[in-house]
This record gives sequence, structure tokens and C-alpha cells, in this order.
Amino acid sequence: MPIHTDAEGLDERPIKIPTADGELPGYLAMPTRGGPFPVLLVIQEIFGVNDYIQDVCRRLAKAGYLAIAPELFWRQGDPAQVKELRAPIEDVVSQVPDSQVMSDLDSAIDFAARGRGDPTRIGVNGFCWGGRAAWLFASHSDRLKAAVAWYGKLAGATEALHPRHPVDIVGSLRCPVLGLYGGMDPSIPVEQVQRMRAAIAAARKNAEIVLYPEAGHAFHADYRPTYNDSAACDGWTRLREWFRQYGVS
Repeated sequence: MPIHTDAEGLDERPIKIPTADGELPGYLAMPTRGGPFPVLLVIQEIFGVNDYIQDVCRRLAKAGYLAIAPELFWRQGDPAQVKELRAPIEDVVSQVPDSQVMSDLDSAIDFAARGRGDPTRIGVNGFCWGGRAAWLFASHSDRLKAAVAWYGKLAGATEALHPRHPVDIVGSLRCPVLGLYGGMDPSIPVEQVQRMRAAIAAARKNAEIVLYPEAGHAFHADYRPTYNDSAACDGWTRLREWFRQYGVS
């Protein structure tokens, strides 16, 4: 059963984030009282800012964060309205440029900082498609204290909209990154994870990859059959500690 986190004690709502070419939809959750709060960007899977991503934001808000999840596919389409998993959703997602994602995440930080977010304590947490984006954003932004990437793609073919993958930008990482991966993930083979570990060591960057041997892809997604409770809970504990260790919380 999917985890459901209630909204008691929280300010949680849809939001509109100003950007250069329109208002970016999103979801925000934070404690009702207090602030400024440490800011965590929550980057979606390919399925958009669905109930699961919103629940993750509420879990983080219960822990004292301002959690903000921008709808990063909003110009290209809404995956939540697509019924088929493969080609139709990928037709939307494949048209989203990395440069657009980086800019929209910058705008989400600006939005949080204008509100009750602490601009000196910012982190990013991404799942699947969002895990890859978290690695890239850790190379792009000098405003981050730390990043966590759950089973984000690390390497692969490149093209104009997606010119680099995480293994290509290791040398320019600007903050510590924690990667959480499944040893039985067919979409991200262990060999790819080991290649990323080697790149991190060669670049002497502060990044760590944890590999859960018995977990597959999307092991944190509690609404999907891929959910692995042991790996998900351990990863969440490590996430909390990572953000504490590097000054986000």
C-alpha cells in the first residue's frame, strides 16, 4: 500500500513559480509555523508531480524542510494524463531539455527563498529521471549544500537536448552527492555504477554511491511493485543524515 502522510501541522498547496516564459506549476509543503526552513527541491520521476511525489514533500515537511516539487514537464505535456507507460510518456519526457530543467530548478530556489525558505540551506533530492537531474544540478548550481540521487541514469547516448550525463560532469560537481542504486536494476547495470564510482575517485569529488544488492529500479516508489522496504528505509535514513552532515538541515 502506498504511504500516506497527513497534512496536520503543514502548509501544503499547489503553487505557481514565475519563470522567464510563464508560471511553472508545482507543489509545496512546509511546517505551518516557524522558518526560515531549509529548502529541498524534490525532482519527479517520469510520472510528474503525482501523489507519491507530493507525499514525499509532506514527509520532508514533517521533518522541518520546505519541500518544493516543480512540474518540470509542464511545457511539453502532462505525464499524469498519459495512460501508457512507455512510448507516449517518453515522447513527452524526451522533449524536455536539460537546460530548461536547470533553469526551472533555479527558479524554484528563487521562489522558496522569497518565501519562508532559507537561501543558505538548500539541497536537492531526485528520483529516477529526477535522480539524473539531481546529479546534473549539483554540477550546475553553486547554491546547493548537498544532493541525493535515487537510481538516476548515470551514462548513455547523448543528443542536443541531453548533451551530458552524470558520468560526464563528475569533475564539475559543486556539492556533495549521495547516490542510491539497486543492484538488480536492469536499466542501470552495476557496471555503470562502478564506472561512476571510478569517475568520482578519479576526480576526487565528495560523492558516495550506495548499492543495494537485492533492490531493483524505483525501490523507494511505495506505490509501485518495485518497492523494497529495506532499501527504501535505509536510503531515507541516509538521506536525512546526508543533509544534516552537509548543513542543509
